[in-house]
Amino acid sequence: MPDAAAGRELPDDTELTDGTVSSSSGAVDEAAALDLLSCGTLEVKGRLVDASNATMYCAISGNGVKAACVYKPVAGERPLWDFPEGTLAGRELAAYIVSRAAGWDVVPPTVYRDGPFGPGMCQLWIDADGSVDLLELARSNDERLRQMAVFDAVVNNADRKIGHLLPDVSGHLYGCDHGVCFGEEYKLRTVLWQWRGKKLPASAMAALGRLRQRVTHGDLADELSRWLSAAELRATVKRIEMLIEHKVHPFPPSDWPAVPWPPI
Repeated sequence: MPDAAAGRELPDDTELTDGTVSSSSGAVDEAAALDLLSCGTLEVKGRLVDASNATMYCAISGNGVKAACVYKPVAGERPLWDFPEGTLAGRELAAYIVSRAAGWDVVPPTVYRDGPFGPGMCQLWIDADGSVDLLELARSNDERLRQMAVFDAVVNNADRKIGHLLPDVSGHLYGCDHGVCFGEEYKLRTVLWQWRGKKLPASAMAALGRLRQRVTHGDLADELSRWLSAAELRATVKRIEMLIEHKVHPFPPSDWPAVPWPPI
């Protein structure tokens, strides 16, 4: 599967730029980040060599602002048997769109743009808090994780690994590597099964209601249709409606490996 956990580690010969799209507390300024990612100048600093697809660590700058980001060109995507070729970058953006529309904000600011190796996904680099034990976090009942689990159920994430968890220094929890999401068939693979079958919290039900409203009567369907097929969009709506109807976290699939391998 794309982008192993180690794929978020910096190449040995690179250094982070000063991310000035974050406040002194570490919180991300979403609008500033999106503007920079969309219009800034990309400079490739290195490649995250453990990632399955071409994943570039870049500095991005513009109008006196600079930060670090990940750039995944479509040209560097490896073909997968169960996802249409050349669609992974768009799926990453679709995941960000859903996360933001629901108010979950579990995906770092992400855009689709041209770059040194052609069009692809560009996402703000999140400095994970190194003091957090990711193994312990992934096994916990942390409500931030629970929110991510609901998000993963909506986007049908087929590859939620422990190393894809990015807790930042401000206390916010992000997730990365959402290229293998939005499949038509139920293929949820995740390390976050601790809430399976449990009643969804009120906050999740409210977020799901917002999503259903926007995807059926708002602008979300048009936005997502740029990156997903009509069948994939219908399947996404169905997953949202099933979660609302049954009001519980989903159970692992019976005909698909429920945990990604390796899980880290």
